[in-house]
Amino acid sequence: MHPTGRLLGSGRANDVYEIDEAWVVRRSREGRGDATAEGAVMEFVRGHGYPVPRVRTAGSSRTELVMERLYGPTMLEAFGAGQVDAGEAGDVLARLLRQLHTVPARHSPAARVLHLDLHPDNVILTADGPRVIDWTDAEEGDPGLDWGVSAMILAQVAVSDEPLAVPARTMLTALLADPSPLTEAGLAQARRRRAANRTMSPQELELLGEAEELIRSVAS
Repeated sequence: MHPTGRLLGSGRANDVYEIDEAWVVRRSREGRGDATAEGAVMEFVRGHGYPVPRVRTAGSSRTELVMERLYGPTMLEAFGAGQVDAGEAGDVLARLLRQLHTVPARHSPAARVLHLDLHPDNVILTADGPRVIDWTDAEEGDPGLDWGVSAMILAQVAVSDEPLAVPARTMLTALLADPSPLTEAGLAQARRRRAANRTMSPQELELLGEAEELIRSVAS
């Protein structure tokens, strides 16, 4: 286990600790996932110009990922502080998805690299622009699935009774504008994946049907 300093943040499955001013280590609380494979994906997309933290192979392992320390709020924190508005946040998410899907897949020429968890809390707004974190779910496949997952995440909040419900709907509308590459197959698969997500609460699962209906109404 890598020696660490203070805790910088926690998600549903991982904790992030400081190493020094330049590096952090993200550690799985339950020993799940494959941080080595995740780091390889991050370095691959970074090599194609995509904005992700650098990964340091030395010190990383299956359950620990050593990566560049980023300075700046998450997009969600920036929204809460009034630094970005909901429409702008949705636009940035859409732009990041489009940019990612220009990266060819490593193993299938017909596929693209997919993040599959791109939402406002997985984007860090640094002085050099947004950086995308948490590539735990990354796969290769059809971009429509990536759009479907991001849309479902926002829509579940939008149909909830949470304080962020109204801005989440605005973000969703901006995400799916222009028009988006969302597909019927991608949306259906995204709902199935969300339903199988072991970190979701029963309340979140109950919102999936209403969330899918909202996405269809926004995208129509």
